[in-house]
Amino acid sequence: MKTLTGFALALLPLSAWAASTEFQDIERGRYISVLGDCAACHTVDDDQPLAGGVPLETPFGTLIAPNITPDAATGLGRWNFEDFKAAMTEGVGRGGYHLYPAMPYPSYTLMEERDIRDLWAYLQTVTPVENDVDANQLPFPFSVRQVMLGWNLLNFDGRRFEPDPEQSDEINRGAYLVESLGHCGTCHTPRNFMGGEGGDKFSGASIEGWYAPNITPNRHVGIGNWSEEELVEYLQTGGNRYAFASGPMADEVHHSSQHWTEDDLYAVARYLLSGAGVDAADWDREPPEPLAEDNAQVRAGSHIYFDRCSGCHTPNGGGEPGIFPQLASNALLNSANTDSLIRVVLAGSRPVATDAKPTAPAMPAFAWNLSDDDVANVLTFVRNSWGNAAPAVSASEVADMRETLESE
Repeated sequence: MKTLTGFALALLPLSAWAASTEFQDIERGRYISVLGDCAACHTVDDDQPLAGGVPLETPFGTLIAPNITPDAATGLGRWNFEDFKAAMTEGVGRGGYHLYPAMPYPSYTLMEERDIRDLWAYLQTVTPVENDVDANQLPFPFSVRQVMLGWNLLNFDGRRFEPDPEQSDEINRGAYLVESLGHCGTCHTPRNFMGGEGGDKFSGASIEGWYAPNITPNRHVGIGNWSEEELVEYLQTGGNRYAFASGPMADEVHHSSQHWTEDDLYAVARYLLSGAGVDAADWDREPPEPLAEDNAQVRAGSHIYFDRCSGCHTPNGGGEPGIFPQLASNALLNSANTDSLIRVVLAGSRPVATDAKPTAPAMPAFAWNLSDDDVANVLTFVRNSWGNAAPAVSASEVADMRETLESE
């Protein structure tokens, strides 16, 4: 989009200048909504954007994302900017009711006021949709919103973003995007028993039956082996040589990061890979030794791998660029949490399709012809071959995931 120069603006009548400025604020707000990934939670039907209705599964029950169109009866039509700002930065809705942190206000509280104001301006231009959503479907006592008073006291600090004077402008921009609008920690930071962020920052966490992996610069279990270009490629296209976006991350790429500017994507990549946001002790650890080749599970798994997997991922785990990810020296395989790995082997996966790569590769399901022991063994083999090293996978872990998949 071309913008008017200062000289051209000076020649415009006052009303035209105001209209141009308002349009730019709205367009900027539209981009803020993309950075904040509003559509992933608030859009079920692309023909009715932001009308709500997406179920959000939490450890405490189900919430339904509300209608945030400007419909007066069922959306935000009766809200004003101060109402909206309070919801975004304090977790308090119009009339004083408390929001649940499935709406990531603990991250959005870091937003700059201009971003909140421009986002609000954009939301006023969205087509109003009458869609009455019963957002709170949690069981008692979690359905009582007053419990959030205690939760906020223990888990919410309401701080604002402050650039680090020792870091570059680009690193600070990346920090702002990751910590605030992108709310990456909402999925990638472990939670305490109350559902607040309570573990090592960005070290990985379970979400909706998937595992959001470690995104620290740890080379063994994080993204420390990824280049800036590979991380940008993943966020922009949905995949790189190590991984393809599936599960909740597929929604993020589809609705959000594939539409970010390259400047913002590189800012995020440089911030995450710099380790500026985490304690070095959380990611600068020595990797373990792999299980021995004569380990019973490793031996059994090697036969399954060469029979069922090597045709796509190649005998040496190198994969096929752009089609099948490499398994060799792949830190995503080394995590202590194996939920995503087991899920993909059992149920298969078709990663996100993006504008840049509209034809997404697919992983077939093996639940029908691999036993729990087979899946545990082949994953144990992969997790301890070609530069990988991780604990063995148990048949009981596979059985638990099989049961979860059957109940979905």
